[in-house]
Amino acid sequence: MRYWVFAHIVDDFYQGLVPASIPFFVLERDYSYVAASGLALAATLGSALPQPVLGVLADRRRLLWLAPAGLAAAGIGAGLAGLAPAYPLVWTLLLFSGLGVAAFHPAAGRDARRAAGDSATAMSLFAAGGSIGFFLAPALATPALVAWGVGATALFIPPAVLMAFVLWRHNQRRGARATSAVRVTGRDRWMPFLVLTAVEVIRSVIFTGINTFVAVYWIVHLGATPFTGGLALTAFLVGGVAGTLAGGRLADRIGMLGTIRIGCAAACPALIALRLADDPALALVLAAIAGMTVNLPFAVFVKLGQDYLPARPGTAAGVTLGLAVSVGGLFVPVFGALADRHGPQAVLTTLCWIPLGAALLSLLLSRPDPRPGVGPGRPGTT
Repeated sequence: MRYWVFAHIVDDFYQGLVPASIPFFVLERDYSYVAASGLALAATLGSALPQPVLGVLADRRRLLWLAPAGLAAAGIGAGLAGLAPAYPLVWTLLLFSGLGVAAFHPAAGRDARRAAGDSATAMSLFAAGGSIGFFLAPALATPALVAWGVGATALFIPPAVLMAFVLWRHNQRRGARATSAVRVTGRDRWMPFLVLTAVEVIRSVIFTGINTFVAVYWIVHLGATPFTGGLALTAFLVGGVAGTLAGGRLADRIGMLGTIRIGCAAACPALIALRLADDPALALVLAAIAGMTVNLPFAVFVKLGQDYLPARPGTAAGVTLGLAVSVGGLFVPVFGALADRHGPQAVLTTLCWIPLGAALLSLLLSRPDPRPGVGPGRPGTT
């Protein structure tokens, strides 16, 4: 499991690098909010649209090269984007980075589930890897971008190439044995899986909206420096890591459905408190709490999705880790237009009420069939 956790950290670092760099594209190149939102849209299109197809392929073939190649592409595309001189080239490179993210998640989610067995806590470690990557992006990239400008994104290409090589070697040594050891059982239940996907899409809209605009909100509305704006994004993502890990443990105690419903219900008051805060220091604490509530169900989405589709773990992972997570970026241009017209504070005001839809839909979720999904395995062995 440790290889997949670290690979997930590195891969999703580049998803986090996009929103971390957006304020610097705005400040250095005078991009409008709509143009800046288009960069997030490019990464989203690349990562979201191919996920179902790649998930089906991962269920039918081993494709041991897919996750390493995707990880390398994610890093190279996002890293080179800051060096690109023209907006169309920046957009294309971020689209390429998104395609790399799309290639990584289905195969990685399939094999991580096989390593985790039936433990929500173990699966939360893998899911938290993505949250940690998002967190590390602004924490590591913001000082570099402040010091050297948006071209400093190129400094972060080597970790992707190195981790891709390590993961490829790991897959060559142990991937075939791990794949052949799995027995898939149970019936696929598409209707609850679609409801679950809808709930996660709403969570993705909230997460992506805050992830993209919270730093700009700090700078424009609260009068903070760009560094403090990056710190606000970091606080939100640190809370997300804590929420992901807590959600896995909570699900093993009270069940997956209860964890999803608690997270959806708690997100609304947490976001309202964040929006009403005038003191930047207090708002940092509230940003972390908001991140925790929004991400509390995240690991549970992944595991429950694979429990609903026990015969298609790659497809389920491609949707829950990839498509449903990334599709929120499709709404970022709408938020960008709203910010251009009424300021970034209007975006946060709108996001305060969106969790109500997820809370209502979560009531329609049903329990998965008993003992779904995977055959015997020892968590943490790959």
